[in-house]
Amino acid sequence: MTAATTPGTLYLVPTPLDFGCDEAIPLTDVLPQATLAHAARLTHWICENAKSCRAYLKRVDALHPLAAPLQAQQITELPHAVHKQGDRAVHWDARPLLAPLLQGHDVGLVSEAGMPAVADPGSAVVRAAHDAGIAVVPLVGPVSILLALAASGLDGQHFTFNGYLPQGANEREQRIRELEARTLRHGATQLFIETPYRNAALWQALVRQLQPATRLARASGLTLAQAQVLCKPVHAWRTAPPAPPPPHVPTVFAIGS
Repeated sequence: MTAATTPGTLYLVPTPLDFGCDEAIPLTDVLPQATLAHAARLTHWICENAKSCRAYLKRVDALHPLAAPLQAQQITELPHAVHKQGDRAVHWDARPLLAPLLQGHDVGLVSEAGMPAVADPGSAVVRAAHDAGIAVVPLVGPVSILLALAASGLDGQHFTFNGYLPQGANEREQRIRELEARTLRHGATQLFIETPYRNAALWQALVRQLQPATRLARASGLTLAQAQVLCKPVHAWRTAPPAPPPPHVPTVFAIGS
């Protein structure tokens, strides 16, 4: 960066929560016009998946013409390992991704669903931007874990998001007991997510392993027409068990007291 170059701004651009779902909701139902207008003005992007990013920009273009044609958008993907494991689990240098910003371009950081860097990769890019003196501006849009927390009736003053639980049955059972112990000890709500096709397995493990008085919530398809948020004590789930969360709909799970 030369003395005459003013760095660009890193915009955190939210996307709708319908990624991977059969239903695509109107963008204006979940994203303000100001967010869509900001997205349309950007021509440089950092994303999880270039194909998903282009699909989102195509939807934006239908409402606000893009500043550059879709084929001319400069799109850089996060490393595959970061996409799969998260920023903290992978030690990597995000500084090379800042090159367009240091050249004066505004850049959008986008995830496949919701707010980037919250329950999604991207925090390393944001941290590197701060270290480089680059302005970071979050745009307004849906954050699934906060919507689920608000609708659950569980403690919204003290809570922890725990990402994904282990896939192995024994490790998952141990983790469930650890999270429940935190809730019983401190009262804080524990939130976590799962890959949709494993929703049913996780749900059955929760209903089976948690103590009867522990409250268990699930929030599926948030912002979609078929959205459903339910929260009951575990003993109530066992008495009249409903169908498990659909295997193709994103779901946030929470336990509390």
